[in-house]
Amino acid sequence: GCARDWDGLSCWPRATFGEVVKIPCPQFFEEFTNTHGSFLQRNCTQEAHWSEPFPPYTVACGFDEGSSKGPEDQKSYYSAFWRVYTAGYAASVTSLVTALIVFAAFRKFHCTRNYIHMHLFVSFILRAIAVFTKDAVLFADETMDHCLMSTVACKAAVAFFQFSILANFFWLLIEGIYLQTLLLLTFVSNKQFVWWFIFAGWGAPAAVLFAWVLTRIHQQNTGCWDDDENGVVLWIIKGPILITVLINFIIFINVIRILVHKLKSQEGGGSHSSHFVRLAKSTLLLIPLFGVHYIVFAFFPESTGLEARLYIELGLGSFQGFVVALLYCFSNAEVQTELKKQLCKWQYQEYLTFTHKHGTLSRENSPVNYVTQLSLLEKISPKRKTSGYHNGVTTV
Repeated sequence: GCARDWDGLSCWPRATFGEVVKIPCPQFFEEFTNTHGSFLQRNCTQEAHWSEPFPPYTVACGFDEGSSKGPEDQKSYYSAFWRVYTAGYAASVTSLVTALIVFAAFRKFHCTRNYIHMHLFVSFILRAIAVFTKDAVLFADETMDHCLMSTVACKAAVAFFQFSILANFFWLLIEGIYLQTLLLLTFVSNKQFVWWFIFAGWGAPAAVLFAWVLTRIHQQNTGCWDDDENGVVLWIIKGPILITVLINFIIFINVIRILVHKLKSQEGGGSHSSHFVRLAKSTLLLIPLFGVHYIVFAFFPESTGLEARLYIELGLGSFQGFVVALLYCFSNAEVQTELKKQLCKWQYQEYLTFTHKHGTLSRENSPVNYVTQLSLLEKISPKRKTSGYHNGVTTV
């Protein structure tokens, strides 16, 4: 018969001589066309060779050969988009690691609020690393046979990717809960709350991932676990993410309501334009913190508005960590003041070191020093003569 075959787009299962194999079009075709439920066929010939797919991909899966959006165009489009989100995640990792070092190095920043920020930074870093790892393991080699690719390494890469996504959404939720608590109850900083947040932020994603891995092993242990998932497997991951996005969106609306109320109470006679400007600034600061942009496509099927989804969730999402580090570390007035103090301290220490070395060299090479040395020699030289004279008499 014919062996299992990967033709670069689809995986064709093993077949006997003369058997006609029928498979659906790859899902990514449906995401760019209006063709749904189409099938491809291949025949296993007597010579143990696969025939060409019929109808061809361009016909069966909805692509017009004369269209400007053929598979090659889509490939170049995805390639360009890969460069964009790779640059975004690289910028995010660099800025987040720097922000972590700043918060960890200065004792002044060791508080509940910044502890939560630091865990959020770590979740963004893990998400970026997971994306890089998944791309390197699954898509680095274009000639890789995805039919036979089912190694522990690739499954671990996909599992790590799912965990990082879950952890990131849970820590976004914890940031929202903590901010609302501060506004409503004047939350008192206490380390015991940090441990509860840590348990929820890392423990809940780990529990969800454990359930997903067990379900995958027993119900859909195919490929690298990156293929289309059935209902149960899909919702084990997607369900908690949708819940966190929905709760965070509700918290976001409530926080905006609280801010409007506080702005009005602080500026009772102020103009409406000043209210609007301050509210707009607060809202723009909160959007990356809460991840509100994810609500746009949260409850739609994956194939809905794919290009817009890519721009929002991958394009903007890859730079989200960079924006969060910029807003909540580098643009923070306390951080800027502390960094300026440390910079001035370093400059002053360097100045003292320089002046000390310069002063020592100047004293050693100054004319006064030479005169002092000569006077000392003059005082010492008579003694040397006298001692020499006495020694001579004694010898005689």
